[in-house]
Amino acid sequence: MRHCSVQVRGLLTREELDRYNALIEVGQYLESQSKYDLAYHVQREVDLLIQPAIERLKEKGRERDRATEEYLRSKQEGGVDDEEDE
Repeated sequence: MRHCSVQVRGLLTREELDRYNALIEVGQYLESQSKYDLAYHVQREVDLLIQPAIERLKEKGRERDRATEEYLRSKQEGGVDDEEDE
């Protein structure tokens, strides 16, 4: 079973995290029993389950990029004002 990243797990809701942990446990059991054909379906469910958290992570990145862009723009505008005063 493939785990998702710690960042994605941190953005799962409590309900999603509980379901994620249960699915991982079932998938690992199936793999230990060499039932890879069944574990594949469990992995697909895990992949679907984490999609909303991945989108939340992407949105956090976009927000951070917007904040950085705004900060740099304000610094640039502030730098132009400083030069005009001299």
